Amino acid sequence: MNNQAGKRLLKQLFMNQKTLVIGASEKPDRYSNMAVKSLQDHGYGVVALGARHGLIGKIEILTGKPIIENIDTVTLYLSPANQKEYYSYIADDVKPQRVIFNPGTENMEFMKILERKGINCVVACTLVMLSTDQF
Repeated sequence: MNNQAGKRLLKQLFMNQKTLVIGASEKPDRYSNMAVKSLQDHGYGVVALGARHGLIGKIEILTGKPIIENIDTVTLYLSPANQKEYYSYIADDVKPQRVIFNPGTENMEFMKILERKGINCVVACTLVMLSTDQF
């Protein structure tokens, strides 16, 4: 199997799993908005969660702490202070394989909680990861 075929196979396996973008915004200049669009453009399933209902393209922005299954990755666009209310939700309800802490969201306290639960923590930019095939 060549490298390209391997990448396509991996991508197909992950298409059934979704990424939850927390801190999603309808405002097109927000990185969370760009991430939702880029995830969708790259063929990933995406769920948007924000402070207000709205739409990013055809993706509905959910509010609260809805029960969502098959979330592989959570990517955060919330300041560390605003993450506290999501600690239990992410670690105990969503139970992703990994959490991406985008620039400005780094939070050692939350990372320690997640790592104790066996959840991989990545400090990186989702947009860069997608554009360089490292997602």
